[in-house]
Amino acid sequence: MPRILFIDVDGTLVDYHNRLPGSAVAAVRAARSAGHRVYLCTGRSRAEVSPDLWDVGVDGLVGGNGSYVEDAGQVVLHQTLSAGQCRAIVDWLHSRGLEFYLETNDGLFASERFEEASAPLLARYPARNGEPAPTTSSAVFHGMTFGGPLHRADVNKVSYILTSRSDHLAAMEAFPDLQHGTWGGRDTDALFGDVGPAGITKAGAVEALLEHLGADRKDTIAFGDAAVDIPMFQACAVGVAMGNASDDLKTVATHLTTDVENDGLAHAFAQLHLLPE
Repeated sequence: MPRILFIDVDGTLVDYHNRLPGSAVAAVRAARSAGHRVYLCTGRSRAEVSPDLWDVGVDGLVGGNGSYVEDAGQVVLHQTLSAGQCRAIVDWLHSRGLEFYLETNDGLFASERFEEASAPLLARYPARNGEPAPTTSSAVFHGMTFGGPLHRADVNKVSYILTSRSDHLAAMEAFPDLQHGTWGGRDTDALFGDVGPAGITKAGAVEALLEHLGADRKDTIAFGDAAVDIPMFQACAVGVAMGNASDDLKTVATHLTTDVENDGLAHAFAQLHLLPE
């Protein structure tokens, strides 16, 4: 029976050095040849999905942790911050001295000192996962622009550097009607916070796509590695946590596989009989 597969990108499809395992590419292509539909389901905005990810051969994209849904080139859902909301967030971050970047489908737009301020964080994130550090934010964040306009009306979400957990709590207090999250680490050790439109989750996007396809939840399988993937797991019939996944995601998963670096996605596809016989 054909399945609908939702695959997180960072830590699931690609490793923490943004390397795409050949086994994962082969598994996705084989699954599609067997009649399954495959969608990237990621916190990345469309501009951050590099050509090599599209070249894997997928049916569409759930981006911005659920703010954007695309199927076979057709936009199914796109919810952005209003111009007023974006301005208020940008001005608040400036007033607090926090560096940030705006995520849009046309690119990423960094604040004045983001490259300098992000360097120590970029060194910490891969090191925490046993990888050597990248060099610059430009090498990590595909499609990042410096010096662009920061008051915009096309922003999916705003990510900002956390100097402490209190920054995330203060953002929630300042913008109680918007969606808040953290990423780049676990729990109180997160490196980035983000702010997006209210009610945006991967679960809502999965449901919108299933309605568009006329498909049923019982045919869905999710693959992920982080707490932000929990709503996606709850929206799908099957949830596969990578070996490198956070403990809280493993708790809600129905299946476990090996680390992304150890062909975890390909092993999971084989275990779930998604590949041609």
